[in-house]
Amino acid sequence: MTPERLRALLDEVARGKATPQKAYDIIKDIPFEDIGIANLDHHRVLRTSQPEVIYGKSKTIDELTRIAKAIIAKMNNLLITRIDKTKARVLLKLSKKLRYNERGEIIVGVFEPVTKAGHVAVVSAGTSDRYVVEEAAETLAILGNNCSVVVDVGVAGIHRLFARIDAIRKANVVIVVAGMEGALASVIGGLVSVPVIAVPTSVGYGSNFGGLSALLGMLNSCSPNVTVVNIDNGFAAAYSASIINRRIAATGDQQ
Repeated sequence: MTPERLRALLDEVARGKATPQKAYDIIKDIPFEDIGIANLDHHRVLRTSQPEVIYGKSKTIDELTRIAKAIIAKMNNLLITRIDKTKARVLLKLSKKLRYNERGEIIVGVFEPVTKAGHVAVVSAGTSDRYVVEEAAETLAILGNNCSVVVDVGVAGIHRLFARIDAIRKANVVIVVAGMEGALASVIGGLVSVPVIAVPTSVGYGSNFGGLSALLGMLNSCSPNVTVVNIDNGFAAAYSASIINRRIAATGDQQ
């Protein structure tokens, strides 16, 4: 239940186009819906403007199917992260509106029209970071953001970044995805006038420690506009970037 749908329903009641009982039947599950294995937070989009998202990695296919069916039944948009191909094949049978991004391991289903505003740039250091880029880009799109993607512009060939920096500067928020030592976030932070959300990835050789080196490098950035999310967490970066971007877009103070 989005704010727009709730307002439209209440307007129908006020104009006599819908009965109070009909409205009650529609909104009675807004606080949450207990489906036995989970309590679906349908009220989240009204509280935070962002819908509930399913983390799929540690859930069984039966649990995922039941949760997805309940969300689809309410005609709410569906986003499931960290889904492997085996689970995806089963879930995609639930609706023709579901789409699977294999590299990003994410399922997207648009059942409520998404109005996009503002601009977020997702920039990666290397092609190997693309799995996190895809997760971030898909999340940004379904949350209502215009998104551009710039890949393989890491510090080992910094001239590649300079060739794209003017386009990156047009964004209201920049998400920077990098493994190895994570230096790209600091570089971009010093070149743009907007918030930079850094995502360390687990890409790198042994002393990268599964992304820990990149995480610590980004946390120690000397660029004060850089904030950091957890290792490989493109979803969290996109979620936060969406809140910032849409607030900027709403005020009209865009890049």
